[in-house]
This record gives sequence, structure tokens and C-alpha cells, in this order.
Amino acid sequence: MFLQRIFQRGFSKLTHVNEKGSATMVDISHKMMNKRTACASASVIVGRDIYKAIQQNELAKGDVLGVAKLAGIMGSKKTHELIPLCHPINLNFVDVKCELQEPDRVKITSIASVCDATGVEMEALTGASIAALTVYDMCKAMSKSIVITDIQLESKTGGKSGVYQR
Repeated sequence: MFLQRIFQRGFSKLTHVNEKGSATMVDISHKMMNKRTACASASVIVGRDIYKAIQQNELAKGDVLGVAKLAGIMGSKKTHELIPLCHPINLNFVDVKCELQEPDRVKITSIASVCDATGVEMEALTGASIAALTVYDMCKAMSKSIVITDIQLESKTGGKSGVYQR
């Protein structure tokens, strides 16, 4: 009902709303295939004790950074299953880097690329988010005060809007 009222008030330029005001997936069949890339990041503030435990690989659940990397890659590949209006795309490349950053955080960077008719921003953001959630999951036994912060798009290339750099 809300979307229908918006559409009736002249917001017909909304890309994910049909003529009845319902959410809909955008038709990208007319778009040209081209190379598109995206980079996203996140920070997980874990505190000094957890930082040292990750550094020394002393957490009960094992290799936090390695598992978070794999989880981020897997999450990127499932973005269309998690975000309702995302198109399924055949990713050409995904990488997630999880690095300790003094004094008390894990810095996550997710990179995705594709040759397709739609971008990979959501895949990069999902990769960073899932990696951050995995860090939390693997460390929560030591503290529930872990903070996931600054999930953001760093850059993108390709598509109608061109290049973006934070």
C-alpha cells in the first residue's frame, strides 16, 4: 500500500517499483555486458584481549581470520539469495582480506568483479558483512561487546554511473 501511494504521487522513476506500486526486480536484459568491479570494507572492534587471542591463534573456534575470509567469499556468492531484489550473477572473482589492525580491530576488505549487465556492489558489501559477522561469531565467547562498524562501499567501476571512489 505504501509503495502504491508513492507511485501514484509521481515517483514513477523508482527503479524497483512497478506500475501497481509493488516491489519488483529491474529488467536488465537490455543492458550491455561489461566489466564491473566493487570494493567494500568493514571493521570489527574486538578489544585488546581478543585481538591478542586472534593474533596468537588461541580462540577455541580456531583460525578467525581464515574462516572469516572463507565465509565472506561464500556470502558474496549467495548475495542474490539474501537480498530480495538482487540479480543472480556469475562472479568472475571474489576475494576477502581480513587483517588485524592495531590496537584492537579486524579490518575487512572485500573485492568482487564480474562481466555482466549489473554491478557487484552488493556482492562486495555482503562479503564484508558476512566476514565481519563471522569474526563476531568466532570471538563472542570471549566478549559480547564486539562492535561491527563502518560497512561501506570503497569503490566501484563499470555500469551507467561509472567510477566511484570514496
